[in-house]
Amino acid sequence: MCMSLCLLQTRSLLSVFEEDAGTLTDYTNQLLQSMQRVYGAQSEMGLATEQLSSQLLEYEKQNFALGKGDEEVISTLQQFARTVGELNTLHSELASQMADRMIFPMIQFREKDLTEISTLREVFGIASDELVGEVAYSRRKQHQASMQYYCALNALQYRKRVAMLEPMLGYTQAQIHFYKKGMDLVSKKMDSFLVSVSSMTQSIQAQLDSEAEAMRLTQRELLSMEDTVYMPDRDSVPVNRTLIQKAGYLNIRNKTGLVTTAWDRLYFFTQGGNLMCQPRGAVAGGMVLDLDNSSVMAVECEDRRYCFQITSPSGKTSMILQAESKKEYEEWICTLNNISRQIYLTDNPEAVAIRLNQTAIQAVTPITSFERRGEGSPNPDRLASHAEETPCSAPEAEDLIVPGTPIQFDIMLPASEFQDQNRVGGRRTNPFGETDDDCSPESDDSLLQQVFAVRFLGSMAVRSGQTQEVIYEAIRQVLAARAIHNIFRTTESHLMVTSSCLRLIDPRTQVTRISFQLQEVTQFAAHQENGRLMGFVVEGRDWSEGTEEGEPSFSAFVFESNTEGEKICYTISLGKDIIEAKKDPKALAQLMKNMPLTNDGKFLLLDSETGDTANGGAPDEEESEA
Repeated sequence: MCMSLCLLQTRSLLSVFEEDAGTLTDYTNQLLQSMQRVYGAQSEMGLATEQLSSQLLEYEKQNFALGKGDEEVISTLQQFARTVGELNTLHSELASQMADRMIFPMIQFREKDLTEISTLREVFGIASDELVGEVAYSRRKQHQASMQYYCALNALQYRKRVAMLEPMLGYTQAQIHFYKKGMDLVSKKMDSFLVSVSSMTQSIQAQLDSEAEAMRLTQRELLSMEDTVYMPDRDSVPVNRTLIQKAGYLNIRNKTGLVTTAWDRLYFFTQGGNLMCQPRGAVAGGMVLDLDNSSVMAVECEDRRYCFQITSPSGKTSMILQAESKKEYEEWICTLNNISRQIYLTDNPEAVAIRLNQTAIQAVTPITSFERRGEGSPNPDRLASHAEETPCSAPEAEDLIVPGTPIQFDIMLPASEFQDQNRVGGRRTNPFGETDDDCSPESDDSLLQQVFAVRFLGSMAVRSGQTQEVIYEAIRQVLAARAIHNIFRTTESHLMVTSSCLRLIDPRTQVTRISFQLQEVTQFAAHQENGRLMGFVVEGRDWSEGTEEGEPSFSAFVFESNTEGEKICYTISLGKDIIEAKKDPKALAQLMKNMPLTNDGKFLLLDSETGDTANGGAPDEEESEA
């Protein structure tokens, strides 16, 4: 009876200890999770500060489009990176101390004490269940297990006090150590640095405020404009392309910094061959640019429309202007082009301008829509004065060029023309890498190599290749077509003239865009009035008839040179003379005797127009005389 009562008291007391142990186990697990969360946050803080330091150093390696003046920002960010790196060291040290002095004791307490309690409880339960079968043995075993269990429970009551206080003591000491070192770092090294950064931030903020105020003023100015500015253009009045004088307000772009620009609205007018400008408050206008032989081209601006650029013949002076409407934009371009052609110097400039506009329209209109016209001459202003003297000397335009012939404004040739070049006179590359000594370009071009900077204006099929009149007519029709269709942009290329061929080379890639054998060039000439314009006729073969040899066909190519086209024509003529002289050694020796030679044995000509750009990139887009 006493044994049963003692057993009941023991079990009652045991349940109290077990409940306490279960509560302690749950609380310990939750506390350990909180500590692990704190440790994880501290570890993440260390990784975050390390990544922040690396990211600050990456600023210097960024390729910003507007990176001028960032040296002070780069040095500041590098100083911040070093400071954040030192903070990262402190954070890493703090995380290590938390792991050693907070997480590890708690895990050790849970694994050593609480796990042991759980194991002994299971053993105690098993021993209690086997009490019925083997009383003596089971009681002794149960008694031993209970003694160990009781001792562990008693020890747990003392151990749990230390287990709660020791991790928090380590956490607090680690934080105190961290903040002490952090205060030393900030107080000793960061004071002057933070002061300089603060002053720099205030200056940047002041600049931002001034820029914002300027933007608000601009916004109020734009909002105060009339509604007509936002209305679409209505071309109720047709564009007058025959003007030789023009006046009105234009916006001119001025540079205010390395990458910033500003637009000013000024009054412009033409006077003779000069472009004049009258600033605000001025009593008279002043000359801005000499328009003779200048180039006018339409350009695209990122924030404006109806913009065009005027470039002097030397290319050293240029300006970008903006018209207020599409009609004004086209009339200014046409007027400046008319003045550039020096029409104002003729006896009746208005009539000449009207005549040029009419011939430009006829040049791109099929002949069926007009009567037979007498504008086949490349010089319409001279036609009136010499019509009675030579009524039949110049051939008709339709005798030179088929009416309605399409004009090609780029250099990409159709596939049929490439086939013609391969069939007649073109060289074929040996796929096995074998070469013939007599066919190498070096042997053929050893006597003459001259490069000219040119712009391709257009090409078209012609009926004849034996007269220079066909070149003049081709130039006239190409320029007229470009004027009618507002095609002002051309791409600069390098025309290489050798003693065997003509090659048009892309200055950026040095790739030959098109090549002609010099023997295929049947005629070449420079324009009689505008010396920068020249052209040549190339003979090919038309294989569409199915004949073995093919019918002869002719194509005229029109170019604009930076200087005089006569230089190109002279070089082509010299190349043809070399080809003829090669047939007779005596004639070749006489030619070399009469012509000055360079040190390497080549014919001495004028310096190449391309200069250093022969091997480098030239401007992508330039404006043509057209």
